[in-house]
Amino acid sequence: MSTISQLNDTTTLNNDVRMPWLGLGVWKTQEGDEVVNAVKYAVKAGYRSIDTAAAYGNEAGVGQAIRECGVPRDQLFITTKVWNADQGYDSTLRAFDESRRKLGLDVIDLYLVHWPVKGKYKETWKALGQLYKDGRVRAIGVSNFHMHHLKDIIEDSGIVPAVNQVEFHPLLNQPELRSFCKEQGIQLEAWSPLMQGNLEHPTLTPIAAKYGKTPAQIILRWDLQHNVVTIPKSVNEQRIIDNAKIFDFALSAEDMALIDGMNQNKRFGPDPDNFNF
Repeated sequence: MSTISQLNDTTTLNNDVRMPWLGLGVWKTQEGDEVVNAVKYAVKAGYRSIDTAAAYGNEAGVGQAIRECGVPRDQLFITTKVWNADQGYDSTLRAFDESRRKLGLDVIDLYLVHWPVKGKYKETWKALGQLYKDGRVRAIGVSNFHMHHLKDIIEDSGIVPAVNQVEFHPLLNQPELRSFCKEQGIQLEAWSPLMQGNLEHPTLTPIAAKYGKTPAQIILRWDLQHNVVTIPKSVNEQRIIDNAKIFDFALSAEDMALIDGMNQNKRFGPDPDNFNF
């Protein structure tokens, strides 16, 4: 999709809210100066989307950076997530209020169910539906949901998530989940798009050399051309800038197919059907 040609390009979610294709993820970014600076570097570089979560422990720092970055709130797209220990209907509503307080925001752009906690995620999803109805979030979605989890909540609530944020990268390219989400109008979003730094690969290296780009830039571009929103994490200003230099080229169909061929169904994170936290 070479139509995605600039950093402020957006995808339109299934409720007509616009979400940037590229954002900054702040998983494992420390609360305090580290996260405040990372968000400010990103905003200065032109990013308008920031992805945090209650579990990351850095919502307050993200909120501080939002207030201090000099860009009006309505130009930013902020995502956070309800953690597993807070799942269930009433506890999700309380957790949302806490996240909102830490972020210092009246309205959150996108609120996600962080993991499909057995026996709880349906009630959690109903709470998100209520928050959406009340106008306290602009869009609601899920994270780490397999197809059967998605079918479950759609059948139970009648509400289709706007977004499903999952582990997605060349070694785990999830074609079945991707096509299911496309059919349902759910925007797929990639976490750990850069394979937690495991970028040395005999397929990627020559492709990167061919386009005069880094392997990281090649992967992020591959995400976009698969119509997958991507949120690479970095705390390094130059890397944050470099991660956004993916709008001045397009991968050929042949190179897209070569990268697709890297798939091994390999996860760096837990399997959503088998996690215990």
